[in-house]
Amino acid sequence: MKKAILWIWGLLVTALLGYLAYDKYQSKLLQGEEKEQAEIEQIRSQQNKAVPQRTATMGGTQPTSFCDAAEMAVRSVVYVKVTKKAVLQAPSSILDYLFGFANTPKDQVGIGSGVIISQDGYIVTNNHVVSGGDEFEVTLYDNSVYTASLVGADPATDLALIKIDKNDCEALPMGDSDDLRLGEWVLAIGSPYDLRSTITAGIVSAKGRSFPNYDGQYRVESFIQTDAAVNPGNSGGALVNTSGQLVGINTSIISLTGSYAGYSFAVPVNIVRKVSEDFIDYGQVRRAVLGITMRETDGGVTVEGVRADSVAEAAGIRKGDILKEINFVRIAGASDLQVQMNKYRPGEKIVLTIEREGVVKEMILNL
Repeated sequence: MKKAILWIWGLLVTALLGYLAYDKYQSKLLQGEEKEQAEIEQIRSQQNKAVPQRTATMGGTQPTSFCDAAEMAVRSVVYVKVTKKAVLQAPSSILDYLFGFANTPKDQVGIGSGVIISQDGYIVTNNHVVSGGDEFEVTLYDNSVYTASLVGADPATDLALIKIDKNDCEALPMGDSDDLRLGEWVLAIGSPYDLRSTITAGIVSAKGRSFPNYDGQYRVESFIQTDAAVNPGNSGGALVNTSGQLVGINTSIISLTGSYAGYSFAVPVNIVRKVSEDFIDYGQVRRAVLGITMRETDGGVTVEGVRADSVAEAAGIRKGDILKEINFVRIAGASDLQVQMNKYRPGEKIVLTIEREGVVKEMILNL
């Protein structure tokens, strides 16, 4: 009888301890969920402050005249001359040496445009403008000429940053390319065919454009497509909204002749801002990598696979999850995902919104 009572007491004590342990576990789990939800709300609040709200009126607060925007922006767009020094070649024979028949190679000179983004002389342009160059020369709107140094170049976004030694430059303020609307008027400013400070106008024809990747190189592409006339020499120049803000860097055209044929493409300024800041702060571009394979679907981007030891695996992302938003910005396709991920650096936290088996869920990602 005594053993039976002790056995029952033992069961009761074990059950009580188990209940207390489970209750403690549940409490910790709840605290963890509450902490994650608090972090999500904090990021949401910061995101809402960072992104200006669109006005309710169709026209917004933008000026209706292009003149104000053009006069504000044109002084910040520069002419870029890139020189690739010739390599002297030895005479191919003794006769060439004696009689001077050896061909003397000439320097190769290319031209493009650039945009001043800071008062202390940082200028953003295209990687393909400066690629292979040995010497860089910048001509400002007032025709003053400066030697520039290359700060960094990023083939993945086709962006580069150069700098001149001048501390009172007229910098062009940056807008928000995520806020661009289809049909919105924009201006393209650059130096096509050496015609400096040329301004053309068009509308935003599409967003999130990308090109076929035939060489397999890593690229971050989500171009703004416009019908503003852009030609050789415009590369690296400014795409400006009617408030006089930089919204993109003109980069390429689609044409069978090499000249403008109705379509031009610009790198969104939100990518430009991040790449430029990385060059200035770190000397190189720092990119957060999600670590998934994916396919585009009507509802967003569907996860096809998750790489081991990746940010996605650590966050609990699974095959079949549909990625809907990054930091509350809608993800409509792979290019949107690339652009949003390209905004953030390793070590930062973001909120990823997913749909799993019909249920929408928000989760914190530690990049």
